[in-house]
Amino acid sequence: MYDLVIIGNGPAGLSAGIYAVRYGLDTLILEKDVISGQIALTDIVENYPGFSSIAGIELMDKFKEHAQEAGVITEDGEVLNIKSDGDKKIISTDEGEIEAKAVIIATGANPQHLGVPGEEEFAGRGVSYCATCDGPFFRGKNVAVIGGGDSAITDALILSNLASKVYIVHRRDELRATKVLKDRAFSKNNIEFICDTVLEEIVGSDDVNGSVEKVILKNVNSGDIKKMAMDGVFIYVGIVPNTGFVDVDKTSDGFIVTNDKMESSVEGIYAAGDCRVTPLRQVVTAVSDGAIAAASAHEFVSGR
Repeated sequence: MYDLVIIGNGPAGLSAGIYAVRYGLDTLILEKDVISGQIALTDIVENYPGFSSIAGIELMDKFKEHAQEAGVITEDGEVLNIKSDGDKKIISTDEGEIEAKAVIIATGANPQHLGVPGEEEFAGRGVSYCATCDGPFFRGKNVAVIGGGDSAITDALILSNLASKVYIVHRRDELRATKVLKDRAFSKNNIEFICDTVLEEIVGSDDVNGSVEKVILKNVNSGDIKKMAMDGVFIYVGIVPNTGFVDVDKTSDGFIVTNDKMESSVEGIYAAGDCRVTPLRQVVTAVSDGAIAAASAHEFVSGR
């Protein structure tokens, strides 16, 4: 039996692991994905203290290196469910069962899909959720970015250095992104804004290897429909937490409800990072969550 099992190997999970082993807890981190955390897909991070500018994957590599040097053990495994059995938790994975005195959920969240016609059909064939991953495929082409938050504008800026033209399509008349990102986007000659507009459909070739050819847009005020030739569509309309395997109090959209000690509604189960209800989802807040969750788990395990 482990003192603590941490589910998730992103910033929150690794931070929790580093703190947990320093508290002397026998700790295991479980991770099902090769890519650890959404930040690993981010081209450049400019708001993490100590690094004025660093690639997301490089920052994650530094986190992993630190965790390994601290003595954190990580294993591959997908968690199927968690059950309480007296004073222990039984974690069922695709590799078998693991027992622990406490559990920290740090599984993050994945991009939300729009659900419009053509989105699933052309996923990987012109529809993407990550400019860092797929941007180079659209060098010299026209692409649409759907959304108006930080993620949308950050990736639109990445795409503007690759694509011939970037259209930012936002359902409101004002972007939700931070001022510094908006200012950068406004200064780009090859970025054009289409506001008060939603994506209605993605259209492409019927051929088995066909790709995106155009988008159908609708103005939310006038109802006017516009068809635009497009080579790619990048969608940024929110995130979905990876919390389906655990039975604790959650919001209607699946985010785990915690208190300020990262305690969930079930004793001995904690949550940290993007998978929980939080006013800000950034690397710096995920790292903080992980540290707090580990401290709380230590208090619980030690009986204090």
